[in-house]
Amino acid sequence: MSDSDIPFPSSVLEPLDARLADLVALYEDLHRHPELAFQETRTAAEAAHRLTAYGYDVTTGIGGTGVTGVLRNGPGPVALLRADMDALPVSENSSVPYASTVPGRMHACGHDVHVTCLLGAADLLATGRDRWSGTLVVLFQPAEEAGNGARAMLDDGLYSKELVPTPDVVLAQHVAPFGAGLIAYCPGACMAAADSLEITFHGTGGHGSRPETTVDPILMASAFVQRVQSVVSREIAAKERAVVTVGAFHAGDTANVIPDRAVVRLSVRSFDPNVRTAVLAAVDRIARAEAAASDAPREPEMKIIDSFPVTVNDTAVLTGVNEDFTRFFGEQRVFAYEPATGSEDAGLLASAAEAPLYYWWLGGWDPDEFRAALAAGRLAQDIPSNHSPRFVPVARLTLATGVQALTVAALSRLGGK
Repeated sequence: MSDSDIPFPSSVLEPLDARLADLVALYEDLHRHPELAFQETRTAAEAAHRLTAYGYDVTTGIGGTGVTGVLRNGPGPVALLRADMDALPVSENSSVPYASTVPGRMHACGHDVHVTCLLGAADLLATGRDRWSGTLVVLFQPAEEAGNGARAMLDDGLYSKELVPTPDVVLAQHVAPFGAGLIAYCPGACMAAADSLEITFHGTGGHGSRPETTVDPILMASAFVQRVQSVVSREIAAKERAVVTVGAFHAGDTANVIPDRAVVRLSVRSFDPNVRTAVLAAVDRIARAEAAASDAPREPEMKIIDSFPVTVNDTAVLTGVNEDFTRFFGEQRVFAYEPATGSEDAGLLASAAEAPLYYWWLGGWDPDEFRAALAAGRLAQDIPSNHSPRFVPVARLTLATGVQALTVAALSRLGGK
């Protein structure tokens, strides 16, 4: 591929082959040492150390553990590239030699891939700074899984205290369970809003041998869990998209004691504000109705644990970057994808700056395994999804493509020389 084939010098990407072994080693190290939300001290230190070596102006401790690097390179736009750093409370179940060494914790959503790819792109863009102009901001965000990492960095003065210049565009990617080497995109609303709720049902505890003297909160909460599944199927139009998932149920400590409360945690996903309002109202109504049906001594308590906005891609930026993606990767490797019911907080970094966002998906699975599962109609059974204890992307091709994608996207938005 010559420089004339794409609207920026391909020489910026040439050093990647020589740096790929180091990036694979970095990824494996990060995967061995996962850190939960707001605990990403080791990961943040590695990012800060490398960014300093690349020549960036580095700020640490933003919003707790967030890290930014700024590279000012003459007049031109400000482009912000973002990666999230946190792992999940998941016990890994894989056979890779670099599996998590921390019991009960795992990079089950690929944020180790994101950190590695962004550091790789930051290195290439710094080395190739004679071929572009403008300001590059690379941001390593804590606590995406908790839903408040981007907000924490903004509240800590990311833009208001000018810790970084306000970006003209925000770019980010997420590894996904399709073939490595592929890039997927979705115009407009690409990821759902999410509300995580905790509902506490109150009963009257007592001896398990005399349930008639109690108000059983386990029975009450169980009835709620069953009934709340009808919200999407019976109260939301089929043309709309919504998900209600109960992910946690905690009650009691022993077999022969009826407790005095039960706690349910659930997640609501939606794309339309009216649908979101309707689903949350239905959840609240059903919880109160089940409590009343059980003659509970008090109404259930509901609180929002975290909340993600809808992630919306800017059409103009998506179109422009995709033209460069297609020129670089080829038409067969860049394809449109349906909106995902997963959620993200990267959009907050864009909306706070009143800047456009482009957020795309990066394939991470072994291409041969993915094609075989697709041909057999067994994607759901054979290809682990994000948050699975078996979700471990194939390293070399995923990282190479991710570094290339971030670099191409940044160069697409920055000024040329």
